[in-house]
Amino acid sequence: MSKRLWSVFAGLCGLLVLMACVVPSGAQMAEVKQKPAMYSYIGNWQIPRAHWTDMEKGATARNALMEKARADGTIIGYGDDINLVHTADGWTHDTWWSAMSMAGLVKVLDQLMTGETSASPNAASPTKHWDEVFVSHYYNWKPGAYKGAYVHVSEYKLKADAPDDAVDLLAQHMVVPMLEKLVADGTVTEYEIDEMAIHTSAPGMFAIVYVTPTPEGLDTVQAAVRDSVKAHPLSGDAFGSFVDDSGHRDELGKGNGVFK
Repeated sequence: MSKRLWSVFAGLCGLLVLMACVVPSGAQMAEVKQKPAMYSYIGNWQIPRAHWTDMEKGATARNALMEKARADGTIIGYGDDINLVHTADGWTHDTWWSAMSMAGLVKVLDQLMTGETSASPNAASPTKHWDEVFVSHYYNWKPGAYKGAYVHVSEYKLKADAPDDAVDLLAQHMVVPMLEKLVADGTVTEYEIDEMAIHTSAPGMFAIVYVTPTPEGLDTVQAAVRDSVKAHPLSGDAFGSFVDDSGHRDELGKGNGVFK
């Protein structure tokens, strides 16, 4: 997906939000509402190419632990990804799990740290490693497993003077309704709009994440964004008032996962 595509789309969202502000409150009943918090722990790893197979071998043991945690309700999903678009200092692999509480995340983390064996990515001799913890109030998934799916992430940085509910406004007025349609027709397997729960970098970051099972799904999502923009020929000026475009980054990975 091009760097500007989500920016143009989100610009439309922002302008619709500003328009909604002058509509009587009775006409502003949003169909999209916040869901209970879903927390996600992501371990990012930079693995030398010679050790990539070691990551694959370790996945079997890790997944056995994760599946037990999913079965007893500690977590609601887990998986791993490889990066398809590498950067000089970026990640090559990640492992992740999601829960409906911070306690669920930490319980699994404790188990992984206690059992430092071949299941740990440390066995693959990482060059770099860092962790992130996110929270989402906008998400959906199709229950079950996916394998070899494509994971697209668009990260944004809010301006310091953006409204406190900027992410809610963007999510509710356009992003979530479009992604829900794509889940319904099978194009998207899972999506979430993430904000940092543990601020390992400056506050104000949010990410739009979606998983599609086929390469064609990436094009379908792009087409859906373009169609939305064509149907509402509005400028992106309002989005520019919310987001510092210099902080925008995209990621494209391929991974396996399972959701309850």
